[in-house]
Order: sequence, then structure tokens, then C-alpha cells
Amino acid sequence: MGLATYITGERAFSATIMLDDITVGYYNSETKIYVARGNDTNEDDVIDPNYLRSLYGLFRCHEVHQVMGLCEKSDNKLGQIISKTAYRGSTFNELCFFDGNFTYQVFSNYTQPEIKHNLEISKLRHEKLYYPACIKTLNNYLKKRETQLNRKVKPRVKLIQKANSDSGGFRVSCLATGFYPRHINLTLFRDEQLVSDHEITGGDLLPNADGTYQMRKSLEISAADKHKYTCSVTHLSLDNKLDLTLESDPSELKSVILSVLIVLALVLVFGIGAIIYKCRKRQGGRTKTEINDN
Repeated sequence: MGLATYITGERAFSATIMLDDITVGYYNSETKIYVARGNDTNEDDVIDPNYLRSLYGLFRCHEVHQVMGLCEKSDNKLGQIISKTAYRGSTFNELCFFDGNFTYQVFSNYTQPEIKHNLEISKLRHEKLYYPACIKTLNNYLKKRETQLNRKVKPRVKLIQKANSDSGGFRVSCLATGFYPRHINLTLFRDEQLVSDHEITGGDLLPNADGTYQMRKSLEISAADKHKYTCSVTHLSLDNKLDLTLESDPSELKSVILSVLIVLALVLVFGIGAIIYKCRKRQGGRTKTEINDN
């Protein structure tokens, strides 16, 4: 997938290339150099910089701000190519080309003759230029980045119960982090019964700085809840599903919290008492000194 941006006033063009969710390189019109990212091999022959330069010239002519394009390949079968054009933050058109068929959707006030003219030009470009170039680049990157693309990193999973001061109850959270690839199945069970989606918050897939991902799902429970909660995780890096169980007994947590508060209160009382004692001792010493002086 490629995302290209052109800023008309600054005459600046940049493009970012991604293989699935891995950023493999970027191009900057100021340096006119394509820079590979995260590689440990020579990739000078993977993508043709002239292709990016030709896009730069095309954008300048048509004052396009942003273009997103992607092509697909699965099990050695070629898929579709999709491109979207945006101008001033709004989608201008969307195109799809696959197996000789071309679909075109426009979001503008163009007249029918103008749409037909642009359709013929776009179809020709996608068929003769964009699709072959995208598939060629995809095949090259699949060879160069095979190890990186197929790596599997196991998730670190935690099942946490914390007091919620706002509701007076507790929040049970299942956190899976540090995993790759991004696809993961994380579910919460109450007494071996699946917790319904409307009770759960979170569940968004978020990136980590090291290229892995994290996901958290949470559930609010009452202070009197004594059910057993289980977090089940399945991922390509795991041979079997991973289950973590939490015996929910908030009364025990309450007693722990109460004990901690009592200890803190005692420490505070003894601390204040020690300060008062020292102050009185100093005052007593001063009084004796004053008597001896007299």
C-alpha cells in the first residue's frame, strides 16, 4: 500500500510504502531519494524511484493533495487494486480495477462528459501503469521481507482487577501486548459463559513502538460480584489458546484495602505523635536553659 501527499503551496511531495502493516520505505521530493526502513538487506532493486517521480509530476499537474493505493496478492493469486484520491481533506474519487473490470465512484460536481473522460484516462493508467508497478513491487518486497513478514511474537497477557472509585465497584481487564502478527482473538468469560459484547469496553487494536500490537478489553463489575472470570487468547504464535482465570471476590480486596488504610492511618498518627514529642522536648530543653541562665 502506498500513501502519497502533495502540498500545493509548498510544492512538497512525499510517499510512504507499506507491506501489510510494515512501513518498508518512503520517498521525499526534496532529496529525490527513496529510503528503505527496517531492512537488513540491499533493496535498491525493489522499487523503481522513477515510478515515484512520475507520480510526483502527475500530482503537480492535477494539484492532488493525497492519494492512497493498494494492491493485493494471496496464495499466489493476484487481487484487486484500489486507489482513493482526496483533496483538501475530502475524498474526491475511488477506483477499483480487477481482472479487466473497472469501477469508478466520484465525489464531486463534475459533469457526465468530464467523468467519462476522466474514467477512460484513469482506467488506462491503472491497467497499464499502476497495477503492474504495484504487483511488481509487492512481489519484490515479499521476497526481501519474507522473514520479517512471517515472524511470530507471543503475546504477554495479564488479567487485572482494580477498584473503580467512580462506581464503587471493580474493573476486570484483560490485556494482551507485544504480539505479532496483528490478528488476535481475545475473549472474556464469566463462569465459563461468554461475556456479551455490550458489557465490554475497549477491544481496539493499538500499535506498540517496536512494531508489535496490544489489545485491552475491560468489564465493570459490582462490589458484590463473586463470579469467576477468564480471559482466553488465541494467536498464531500460540500452539494452543491461553487462558487466565481470576477468582473474583471483591470482599477480599476490600479487606486488603481496609488493612492498607488502617496501616497508613497508624503511621500518620505515630508520625504526628513523634513530631509533637520532639517539639515538646525541644521546648522543655529551652525552658531549662532559661532557668539556668537566670
